[in-house]
Parts: sequence; C-alpha cells; structure tokens
Amino acid sequence: MVSTAPLLGLLTVVLLAFAALGAWYARGRIETVEDYITARDSAGGGTLTATVVASSMGAWILFSPAEAGAAFGGITAVAGYAAGSALALAAFAVVGPRIRDLLPRGHSLTEYAYARYGSAMYAYVLVVSVAYMFVFLAAEFTGIASALSLIAGVPGWQTATVVGVTVLAYTGYGGLRASIVTDTVQTLLVLPLLIVSVVVTILALGGTDAAHAAIVDSSPELLTVGSATGLEFGAYVVVAIVGAEMLNQAWWQRVYAASDERTLRRAFLVAAVAVVPMVFLAGAFGPVAVGLGLVQAPADASVSFFLVVTDVLPDAAVIAVAVLAVLLVVSSADTLFNAIASVVTADLPRLLDVSGDRLTATARGVTVVVAAAATVVGAQGYSVLTLFLLADLLAAATFVPLLHGLFSPRATSAGALTASAVALVVGLAFFPPARGVLPLATLPAATYFRAFLGAAAVSTTLTVAAARLGDERFDLDDLDREIRRLDDEPATDGSGGERR
Repeated sequence: MVSTAPLLGLLTVVLLAFAALGAWYARGRIETVEDYITARDSAGGGTLTATVVASSMGAWILFSPAEAGAAFGGITAVAGYAAGSALALAAFAVVGPRIRDLLPRGHSLTEYAYARYGSAMYAYVLVVSVAYMFVFLAAEFTGIASALSLIAGVPGWQTATVVGVTVLAYTGYGGLRASIVTDTVQTLLVLPLLIVSVVVTILALGGTDAAHAAIVDSSPELLTVGSATGLEFGAYVVVAIVGAEMLNQAWWQRVYAASDERTLRRAFLVAAVAVVPMVFLAGAFGPVAVGLGLVQAPADASVSFFLVVTDVLPDAAVIAVAVLAVLLVVSSADTLFNAIASVVTADLPRLLDVSGDRLTATARGVTVVVAAAATVVGAQGYSVLTLFLLADLLAAATFVPLLHGLFSPRATSAGALTASAVALVVGLAFFPPARGVLPLATLPAATYFRAFLGAAAVSTTLTVAAARLGDERFDLDDLDREIRRLDDEPATDGSGGERR
C-alpha cells in the first residue's frame, strides 16, 4: 500500500498549484458579479471545448461506469452510460443556442424558470437543480475519499478537506474565470493520464486477451452484448443523465461563456464525442475487477477501477492514478462550486436589496457554504452511483416540463409544475432505496428502470397534455425583457410576477 503522508503531501502540492493558477488568472478580471458568475462571451473555441471536456470528466468517470459494469449489466451497461453522457452534452448543441437567443442577458436556469413560469415553478426548479448539483458534488468528494482510502489508507475527512479547501481557495476568489482556466490545464493533463493509466494497467494484466479470459472464466455474462440487465440499465441511465445535465447550471454558465453560437455548438459536440471512449475505457474495469475476483462485496463495485490498479501496478504508478483522480475531482468540483453559487446569486437581486460589491461578496459566501457542506457529506462514504441516481431522478421528472417552455408558447406554469411533481412522486414510488421507507408494498417491484422511465414518461405526457388542452399563449420574446444583467441598476418597476 502507498504511504499515506507522502501521497497526501504530493496531492496537496498539486492542488495548491492549481489554486495559485486560478487565483493568478482571475486577478484583476473580476470587476463585477457578472465577471464572477458568467464570464459572458469570453471563451473561444479551444478554451470552451477544454472547459466543457474537463467539467464533464469528474471523478465519477472512474467510479460510476465501472460500478455499472460490475454490478448493473456488464459491458452493455457501460455502453449505456457512455451513450447517456454523450447525448447529454450533444443536447446542449441544440438547447444552448436557443437559450442564448431567448435570454441573451440571462445567467441561470432558475432565472429562466421564474421569467417563463413564475414563482411556484421557480421555487421547485431551484430546489431540484441545487439538490442535484449538491449531490453531484458530494458524490465526487465521496468517490475520491473512497479511492484514497483504498490506495493509501487516507481518512475520508482528510481527503475531502484538502480537496475542498484548496478548490474553494481559487473558485471563491476567481469565480467562473478561474474555473475555466484551470479546466483548460486539467484537460491537457487528464486526457493523457487517463489513457496511459488504462493502457499500462491492461499491459500489467497481460494484455486484453488475458483480461478477457479472466472475465470469461468468472462472469461471462458481463461480456454479453445486449444482455437484458445491461439494456435495462442503459435505457434508464440515458434518461437519468440527460435529464440531470439539462438541470446542471454548470452547462448553462458555459452556454453564456461561449464567444458565439458556432463556438458553443462545436465545443459541446466535441466533448460529446470525446466522453464516449473515456467512459467506456474506465467502465471496462468493472467487469475486469469481477473477473479477477476483486469485487467481494457490493460496496467494492464503485471502486473497481482502483481495485484493479492497486492489484497489478507498482506504487509509483498507483500514485500517478491517484493524481489523475484528484485532477478529475478538481475539474468538476470548481465547476459545481461556481454553478451553485451562480444560481443563488442570480436570484438575490430580485429577492433582496443587494447589488454591486455586496452581491459579489454574497456569491463568494455561498461558495464557501456549499464547499463546507459537500466536504462533510463527501467524508461519509456513501455509494457514489446511488447518490448520482437519486440526484438524477429529481431531474428526470423535471427537465421536459422545464425545457418545453423554451420551444412552446403553449406551455403553462400549472402544467409544468403538475407534470414535474406527479412524475417525481411516480419515480420515488419505484425508486429502490426509497421503497424501504415508503408504505408502498402493493405496487409492482421497485426498480430503477420503472422509476426513471416512469418519471420521464409521466412528465412528458402531462406536459404535452396540459399544453394541448390549455388555451394560454406566452410570448417567448418577453423572456428577454424580464431579465437584466447583474451589473445594471436594479429595475424600478419590479419583476413580472407570475408567468404562464
């Protein structure tokens, strides 16, 4: 096993280097809260592509796909995870330009929800989106804490604290601009490290033939293309990931950070293509870990990648993989710190009399609170995939009603809220972890497939039905008139009240 103190010391140095880079780049560039949370129109093609790729490659890529491959359907489940990850990013190549066109001065998805649907739907979307992003962040911290505990026996609270504090140091100071520049460097480091880690580990196993033979001897069903369990997982994970990413404020921020719509489309499409082989390669370690007999308990599945690495690689190579994992956490953690802070900050001027430097200070304060809470949760050791699935369910019930209003003038506030709430109830009724605490024994068996497909189907059906049955119309051009830049003077005539 790698020694605890040297590894933690090395990772601290790496993290401090990124903190210094982010703070240095942001120095003198944060003049208003707009600069802090939006970085509007500032990212060109290379920079935007790098930050989208880095933000999409959190530590989850080393945990969740491998857990899916080990415990949820083998190689077919991994393929479903890769497809869902790619489709979620590709969707923003369509939705992103629409957002910029209708809300050119916008900042957040909750701001859009208020302008389009009014206060009730706004409150619901605020809770769901922040809950999703917070759980995502906590899952990232949970994953890296579990990995370093396995690799070097590092206590979970130490890992979560070191990562949380150093990432907070530069995101709290430099906001989105600091996140974007560090993402660019992380992409240049992470991609080669990930590829080298996979290749070296496979070679240490004796090559792909040896790895394949180990799986065939132990659990050949994990290699069955089109297996029933794998297809079922793939179906619901696509819905889960696409729905969740539509409510991820991090992508809405980058929609506005793009220098133009052409750059926006290209960056998200390139990232969608890039994420497929990365998810597939990392996910393949799940079946490999099972084949080698390393997965002895259900909890082992989420660290399958690291079980294989620590079993076949020398300590020096294991340390390199630990650095890779930490870089992946940093690339998503700074993004999520900023995303959650921006959601809250964009709404404060409407709720409170706060602007200018006070608004920027408040944004930084929110970032600190989010970081502290995620650090605490991340040290508890929950299942990474279960955390993600819970967050994804919230979004799967909500994304269709929310985004329908971007394209249809007939979408109504009552219809969107009803569709989201009913769909969430349906999803929770069939969500396996919730069944144990809900008195619903008379319903069919709880499965993730029924939970996610049920939630998405119900929300879509009710959304379309409400729009067809209603006779209300909303002028989508009004959205721009309801939203202003945060460095403008506060509006004197109030915000528009309920939207339909």
